[in-house]
Amino acid sequence: MNETRLRELLQRLSLGEASVDEAVVALRDLPYSDLGYANVDHHRAIRQGVSEVILGQGKTPEQIVGISTELAKHGHNVLVTRIAPDAAAALLTAFPSAKHDVLGRTIAIEVTPIPALDVAPALLVSAGTSDLPVVMECSETLRVLGVPHERLFDVGVAGIHRILNRRDLLERSSLAIVVAGMEGALASVVGGLVDIPVIAVPTSVGYGAAFAGVAALLGMLTSCASGITVVNIDNGFGAAFAAARILRAHAKAKAR
Repeated sequence: MNETRLRELLQRLSLGEASVDEAVVALRDLPYSDLGYANVDHHRAIRQGVSEVILGQGKTPEQIVGISTELAKHGHNVLVTRIAPDAAAALLTAFPSAKHDVLGRTIAIEVTPIPALDVAPALLVSAGTSDLPVVMECSETLRVLGVPHERLFDVGVAGIHRILNRRDLLERSSLAIVVAGMEGALASVVGGLVDIPVIAVPTSVGYGAAFAGVAALLGMLTSCASGITVVNIDNGFGAAFAAARILRAHAKAKAR
């Protein structure tokens, strides 16, 4: 159940086009369905504007298919992140029209059209090609959340002219998500060039002293560019969700 479907149900009820019994049946699984191994949250779309997202990591293929089926049955679009190849194969068998991003390890099942937020596009910036798995997880999450965005690949500080030559793209964006490994310096560079919100994503890319992303995380947390928001290592999903929260609030304020 999402806000649109709830409004439609209440309007039909008020007009006498639906009975109280029909409404009770429709709302029976609100706020959640108990599958035994998971309590599927159908109320989240009403509370947050976005339905529950499935973290594929640690779940069996059968569990992922079961949760996805339950969400789709109730009219929710489905996004699965960090999905393993065997689980992806099982889900694509159950939902042949689903979109699988192999590099980003995501699968999206679109039950209803995704409304785009009425905002200028966000900009997803990556330091290097090795960061692309995290970038694609972020990009696909933004798409499913209705956030218009553009992507700028491989513009790390080892060749800083690459990002400086695209300042026009930065300046017309509503928000920037910067994905970088190694020492994570690209976030500071972008944060020093623009006045829009900047969300930094450290990645686990880098040699020994990068400590699997800890060096980039600490560099971003101690950035001298003020006001940068930092998410966890390799958390492209979290960055996209944070961006959607910010831009959804902006769109609501704009509509008032």
